[in-house]
Amino acid sequence: MEFITIGTERFGELKALHTAYKTEIGEEQPGEQDFESLKNAAEQGLIRFYGCVCDGKLTACCSVSTTYSTFNYDLSGVFEDFYILPEYRHRGIAGKLAAFAYKTSGVRSLCVGCADCDVEMYRHIGFRIRLGNMLAYGD
Repeated sequence: MEFITIGTERFGELKALHTAYKTEIGEEQPGEQDFESLKNAAEQGLIRFYGCVCDGKLTACCSVSTTYSTFNYDLSGVFEDFYILPEYRHRGIAGKLAAFAYKTSGVRSLCVGCADCDVEMYRHIGFRIRLGNMLAYGD
C-alpha cells in the first residue's frame, strides 16, 4: 500500500477510477471533453489528485481543490472524487488516503460535502467538525 500524488503519468488509471466512481453514485459519465478539462485543471494546479497504489495498480483516489476560508483564516481544501475499488475496500485505505491528502495538500482544513448516507463513513475516516450544510448553486 503506497500513497501518492497522482500526476499525468497515471491519468489513464485516474480516468478509469473516476468513471467507476460516477457510475457507482449514479451520475452521468464524463466525456473526453470533461477529462480534457480535468487534466488541464490538474496541470494548472487548480485540483490535485491523491491515490493509493496496491499491487502496482491505482486502487483509490480523491481530490483536493484549494481555496481560502474564513473558517480558520487560512488555506482550506474541498475533498471530492473519493473512490476505492470495491475489491480494495475495508483494508484501512480510506482513512490513510484522507490523511495523506490533508497532509500533502498543505491546507489547514479539509471539507467534504456528502449525502446523508455517507456522513458516518466520512466521520469514521476523520471528518468530524460539522460546518452546517453544503449546497451548490449553478445550472
